[in-house]
Amino acid sequence: MTSTSRVVHSDPDILGGTPVFVGTRVPIKTLLDYLEAGDSLDEFLDHFPSVSPEQAIALWNNSILFDDEI
Repeated sequence: MTSTSRVVHSDPDILGGTPVFVGTRVPIKTLLDYLEAGDSLDEFLDHFPSVSPEQAIALWNNSILFDDEI
């Protein structure tokens, strides 16, 4: 399993410190918004190809940890 430290990054110079997937400018909240709207993981990955499936799955598996931070 990919550790969350290799999945999520926050930097004040990237989207004002919004947590994003490492190596991208894609906010982690975007994945949760897609899933909450009923979209599939594949649809999210098609729309955001810079996010790897491993990153998205690792975030999903650990999303409870970030619930209050997102």
